[in-house]
Amino acid sequence: MEAVLFAGGDPVDPLRLASSAGVDKGALKEICTQLNTAYEENGSSLAVLFLGGSYQLVVRREYYEAVKQSAENKKNQPLSLAAMEALTIIAYNQPVTKAFVESVRGVDSGGVVNSLAEKGLVCEAGRLELPGRPIAYKTTDNFLRCFGLESLDDLPPLPGKEEAGGDPAGSDEAPSPDEEEAEA
Repeated sequence: MEAVLFAGGDPVDPLRLASSAGVDKGALKEICTQLNTAYEENGSSLAVLFLGGSYQLVVRREYYEAVKQSAENKKNQPLSLAAMEALTIIAYNQPVTKAFVESVRGVDSGGVVNSLAEKGLVCEAGRLELPGRPIAYKTTDNFLRCFGLESLDDLPPLPGKEEAGGDPAGSDEAPSPDEEEAEA
C-alpha cells in the first residue's frame, strides 16, 4: 500500500488503493494506522492522511519548510541544455506534444517538459484530437518575461529559416544566369 501511495503522489480513492495494494477495503484504515505508527517510531518525515475520502502519503508539517526550500531551489536553478532545447522546440512550434519534442530531440523529453511546466515556462494548451488525446504544450507569459520578449513575434529567427522578404539563410546556391544579368 505504501508503494501505491508513494507512486501516486496525489490522493488515491480507497477502492483503487485496496485493489492496487491487493488488500480488503475494510483493512485500509488499520494498515494506515500501522504505517503511521511505524513512521513515528522510526522518525520518518512521512505520514498517511485520509482527506476528502482519499488516502495520500504526505510530508509531516515539521518538514514543510525544508521541502518548500528545496522546491524553491529547484525552481531557481538555471535551465539545462536539454531544457533549453525543449523550450526552443516548444516556443517555435507551439502547441506541441511531448512526443513531438522527443522526435525533434531524438531522446526522451517527458521529464524535461514536466520541469519546464513546474518552472512556469510552459503550460498545457489543451488536448489534440488524435488517438490517446495527447496534451499539447505552449509557452507562458512567464516565458516571455524571463526572456525579455513582448510576444512570440520577438523570437529571433532560427538559423536556416527564410526571413520575410529575404533569401533563406545559408543558401549557397549560385545565382541563375538570368539573375546575374539582372544584377549587371
